Amino acid sequence: MPLTDEDWMQRALELAHFAEEEGEVPVGAVVVATNDQCLGEGWNTPVNLSDPTAHAEIIALREAAKQLQNYRLVNTTLYVTLEPCAMCVGAIIHARIERLVFGTPDSKRGAVCSAVQLIDADFFNHKVRWEGGILATPCAEVLQRFFRGKRKRQDQFLSSGKNP
Repeated sequence: MPLTDEDWMQRALELAHFAEEEGEVPVGAVVVATNDQCLGEGWNTPVNLSDPTAHAEIIALREAAKQLQNYRLVNTTLYVTLEPCAMCVGAIIHARIERLVFGTPDSKRGAVCSAVQLIDADFFNHKVRWEGGILATPCAEVLQRFFRGKRKRQDQFLSSGKNP
């Protein structure tokens, strides 16, 4: 029996928790072939890798491309817990992802439907079907908890008179 969008998003959420454990912004991503085969997984690691491109989506796309030995990831779906940024949308389009499914919107940096609608720009020669809001609440909660914890730690440092 094929897995559902919710099943794959649940896996992306598990990966987001790996990022959180490493002190990274908790975002996870999974690339899945139409035959329900997982081709690549990733979670945010830009801090730990000192790599500004190490977003969950990019890591998952790289892994999938290596698995297929092809930079074109046709007939695939990318599941990601947070609406992708402009960099990731560009990579998704260039990889020829067929479908994008994301959890929670990103009102400040989202390049699918929130801050900008880059994914639907006329100048791209590949169109990605997309759907947002799959497991939006748990996807948002993991991010909110992470940033609440960061603010709390920062407030504690400031009240102690020390630098964070």
